[in-house]
Amino acid sequence: MESAVLSVGIDIGTSTTQLVLTRLTIQNQASSFSVPNIVISKKEIIYQSGIIFTPLLDGYTIDYSRIAQFVSQEYLKAGIDRQTIQMGAIIITGETARKENAERVVQTLSHDAGDFVVATAGPDLEGILAAKGAGAGKYSKEKKVPVINLDIGGGTTNLAALDGDQVLDTACFDVGGRLIRINPTSLEVSYIAPKIKHLIHQLNIGLHEGSVLQSAEQLNPIIDVLVHVLENSVGIGERDPFFNLFITNHDFSKLNPSLIRSITFSGGVADCMAQDDPQNPFGYGDIGLLLGRKLRESLIFEHKTVVHSRETIRATVVGAGSYSVTVSGSTVSYTQNVLPLRNIPVLHLTVENEKLDTDRLAARIKNQLEIFRIHGMLSNVAIYIAGLNSPSFAQLQSCARGIRLGAEELIKKGVPLIVVTNEDVAKALGHSLFTYLPRKYPYVCIDRIRAASGDYIDIGEPVAHTTVLPVSVKTLLFN
Repeated sequence: MESAVLSVGIDIGTSTTQLVLTRLTIQNQASSFSVPNIVISKKEIIYQSGIIFTPLLDGYTIDYSRIAQFVSQEYLKAGIDRQTIQMGAIIITGETARKENAERVVQTLSHDAGDFVVATAGPDLEGILAAKGAGAGKYSKEKKVPVINLDIGGGTTNLAALDGDQVLDTACFDVGGRLIRINPTSLEVSYIAPKIKHLIHQLNIGLHEGSVLQSAEQLNPIIDVLVHVLENSVGIGERDPFFNLFITNHDFSKLNPSLIRSITFSGGVADCMAQDDPQNPFGYGDIGLLLGRKLRESLIFEHKTVVHSRETIRATVVGAGSYSVTVSGSTVSYTQNVLPLRNIPVLHLTVENEKLDTDRLAARIKNQLEIFRIHGMLSNVAIYIAGLNSPSFAQLQSCARGIRLGAEELIKKGVPLIVVTNEDVAKALGHSLFTYLPRKYPYVCIDRIRAASGDYIDIGEPVAHTTVLPVSVKTLLFN
């Protein structure tokens, strides 16, 4: 039996805001005597909004009224009644996520709609979402090669290295198309980002806010440094003297990017890379076109295999928070009063029984948790463990200890410990966890679930008179 639902994706970014409407055909593939297994059998993009600059009241506040007006107008243009929208996702990213009213904005926007994923993404998670949206993960899985995606926006470049479903590493640099803003007509410089001001001073360039450019070539020394930093970020060339200046939170630390050959690009500057010899290099009122042109001529295209991206500027626009309704397997372990749980992001790890090492697993969990840290704060996650194939008692104990040690910061916060597996081991693993957790600590361990990094899960109340739990796995569908 099939049914159709409408879904909306809204991306409120540092520079731009946009919306996408999608019609999803949902099909229950379970038999009449089984619990539901809801899957998306068809996805049709029915409307893509225009792209506007994210409206701000000041440096600290999002202009919610203009965001709401934009969304309402786009619904009207699409001929859609907001009450007919049943699911979707709102992603707020970059500097916009730091605004004082960011949480209220996304919660209010999602209030009148149905089953929404609402995610505030820091630079690491934003890089992963963009990489998936650009198609880097799909390409990596199909070609069985690791891929680095560079998502180059207005203020930052977020990098994510993927190997199929596995996130190898992330990085972020203050390199983007709106670090310098120029009036397209008068060529007057209206804004220069702080790090660019420092670079201008070091390069001894006579440029400041209020300067009138004589030509685009005046900016070449600045653009050259930004391009060189991005070349360095993927392991090309001698380290630029200004490389460390432009690191936002961290460079790649868990891998050697020079060993990864395949590169994808997303973000607004990726669109600029495709524009041949624009008549006005400041057509967007910034340096995006200049940066895009220089990147297209960079050593990245000489030393790496640049793969065509499925999406560029729309890579982090979420078309839908689709979900598959499943139930856990027959083995479940959880404490009372811990459920239900909603909108929990998934941290995905694959282990090998024969190589299961407590300290190594703990270190991997701690490293991956950093992806979900936003402005120094760590939110709760579901730790998804794949690959526990018929483990021995000793291997389960080692896994439980590794999870306990790796999740130490979450446990100190007092949030429920959530562990998910794809193998039928939840009861045994949960009991092992119980012995290592503080007395009466809230936890849930469920099995027979399939999920990946970037997914979100809901865990409902136990089904009456049983111990199985209804679980919704929400996958952000990128357009």
